Amino acid sequence: MAQSIDFEVFGIVQGVFFRKHTRDKAKELDIKGWVMNSNEGTVVGTIQGKEKNVDKMKTWLRKTGSPHSKIEKCTFSNDRYIAKEEFSDFFIKKDDKFYAR
Repeated sequence: MAQSIDFEVFGIVQGVFFRKHTRDKAKELDIKGWVMNSNEGTVVGTIQGKEKNVDKMKTWLRKTGSPHSKIEKCTFSNDRYIAKEEFSDFFIKKDDKFYAR
């Protein structure tokens, strides 16, 4: 059983390598999913993995982020349990395409 949750991070989160650091932290925690910049100036994505690792990732998204980011808030939605992760890795998504690097 894996947990899946969508997130949106508000604040100064674009132009500060937030997506790269999110991908690096996700890989460190064995989290699968994706992250991308939104047109509204936020960062959005999906994280999937073991509940304890998803909890660690949620805390990182709320409180840490990239070194030059200024997180105002992070919201979570669509929290659910799934039989297994729906993604093979953690990707940076651009223009509806996934990039592993």
